[in-house]
Amino acid sequence: MDTFLRHTDIIDWHSPEVKGKAEALAAPCADQRATARNCFLFVRDRILHSLDHCRNPVTLRASEVLRHGTGYCYAKSHLLAALLRANGIPAGICYQRLALEEPPGTFCLHALNAVCIDGIGWYRIDARGNKEGIFANFTPPIESLPYAAQGEGELDLPGVWADPLPVVVEALLGSSDYLSVRRQLPDLVPWQAGRKRLYTVPDPW
Repeated sequence: MDTFLRHTDIIDWHSPEVKGKAEALAAPCADQRATARNCFLFVRDRILHSLDHCRNPVTLRASEVLRHGTGYCYAKSHLLAALLRANGIPAGICYQRLALEEPPGTFCLHALNAVCIDGIGWYRIDARGNKEGIFANFTPPIESLPYAAQGEGELDLPGVWADPLPVVVEALLGSSDYLSVRRQLPDLVPWQAGRKRLYTVPDPW
């Protein structure tokens, strides 16, 4: 489980700003579950989804997301993982492959989190941000997720990752603004994400 508590270059919870925010979010909480909920609500409601709100810059590291108050789902998942880990709560990243409305027939990866809660185990939460038609909440042990990967070509990638997928990092680092991210949203085609996984993807834990 130590893997899901570690500091990394992207999930950089050792940074003073992330540690400080994590401590502030935990201060009014009586237990681990309340702390996890408070961290989730902060990222869901106070960190603006870059595309929903037309916000720059493109963020990647947890500290950047916190500093600028914005990020795509990928970046928001990095911050939430960092806040949870800073409070000693194991956390990782999960992915869904979802169909895009435009252009038709295209897909992208969507990032969310999994947190390990005492007495429950791994529990998925999605802090991408609510808006009309999209709602997520923190209601363990029942998942409250905005997306269900049920259509043709869609899937929930199995497992929990301790680190973001390389294809996600590459997409964010290679984008100059929020519209550039939208034009090159990361994806894994089914044979990469599913049966043979010929694309180089780290094994989940």
